[in-house]
Amino acid sequence: MKLMIIFGNGAVGKMTVGQELTKITEFSLFHNHMSIEPVLEVFGYFHKNAVFRIRDVVFEEFAKTEKYGLIFTYMWAFEEEGEWKYIESVCEIFRAENPGLEVYYVELVCPQEIRLERNVSENRLANKPSKREIEISNLRLKMDDAMTRIESYEGEFDRFENYMKIDNSNISAADAAKMIKERFKL
Repeated sequence: MKLMIIFGNGAVGKMTVGQELTKITEFSLFHNHMSIEPVLEVFGYFHKNAVFRIRDVVFEEFAKTEKYGLIFTYMWAFEEEGEWKYIESVCEIFRAENPGLEVYYVELVCPQEIRLERNVSENRLANKPSKREIEISNLRLKMDDAMTRIESYEGEFDRFENYMKIDNSNISAADAAKMIKERFKL
């Protein structure tokens, strides 16, 4: 089985690239907001424990299948040690059922001005109802950028064999997906 973690700043295109990758590979997509949106709907706020438990159930059950692989999208706060441990715990869920698990790390980056444009895309708003209050969503994106490091430092991921960083500022999600497929021979 394969696990692909697509990570990057808000509105960088993680979900959209994941959607395109599912069209040209046998991966399934579990984007971050598939666990966030139902929790927001039920609780009215980001109930972290509920979100993480939903994710764990999906990961545990998916890992037991014969499926090719799963794409998980995530905003990874690199300066927080707990975030690194969380990603490793996700990998461990899959390894428990699939000792030969292949893990791929794909980081997407582009400037804030482009991400603010993408923040209002039709696809994003259709899949992420919590982003529909544009002013609040834009403010949250800017605050995340100011308060959290969600772009890796040069060499920070050198220890991972299957890692690539894509500046997707001027390429389509479909082209980014093709780059990923080719790089990892999926």
